[in-house]
Amino acid sequence: MRYSFVTITKKLNNMIIDENLLLENGAVYENYPAKETIYEMGGIPYYYFQIVTGTVELNNYHEDGKEFTLNIIFEGQSFGESLLFGDKNYPMNAVARTDCKIIRLPKSNFFDILSKNMELAFTMFRYLSDRLFYKYVILFSNSATDPVPKIKSLLDYYKENSLKQKSYPYQVPLTRQQIANLTGLRVETVIRTIKKMAADNILKLDGRRILY
Repeated sequence: MRYSFVTITKKLNNMIIDENLLLENGAVYENYPAKETIYEMGGIPYYYFQIVTGTVELNNYHEDGKEFTLNIIFEGQSFGESLLFGDKNYPMNAVARTDCKIIRLPKSNFFDILSKNMELAFTMFRYLSDRLFYKYVILFSNSATDPVPKIKSLLDYYKENSLKQKSYPYQVPLTRQQIANLTGLRVETVIRTIKKMAADNILKLDGRRILY
């Protein structure tokens, strides 16, 4: 069977996979209050997750207890799906940073959808490929001593992968602290560098908002 209605709908409803398609194939809605753990490091990937509303953070903790943020996922995006294709446990935690409504689909049902719709499968693979591409770019940028390319690569990643806003200027949905966590920089360095980037016309500041 080939699904004839829209399955990848970035332009229509800002979702990676159409909600109706997920629900018709066994997905359920789940609500998570802010700070609640969705899955933990070491857990087994059993589900495909897609955010309906809210923000999810993927993180780890160093031995000294310091948090390291791997990614911040927003409305319409999915997370943890790449691990469904392997046999490894989760190498990170997924935590609701705000109150979240998430649609959850069992792994076997997710594979069944992909097997019946090659267009959807290839679009999902492109989505994962884009994420991997920017991970390499950000990893290289983070090796630089200058904080500007680190922050710029991060902003490029979020702007390119935004499902909700494509217009210029792009309103960056990250706080200074989140940018610091994602780049490994000190928050004081982030604040100082963002001001410098604004002075150099790389971005604009509107109060606390960062426009890029």
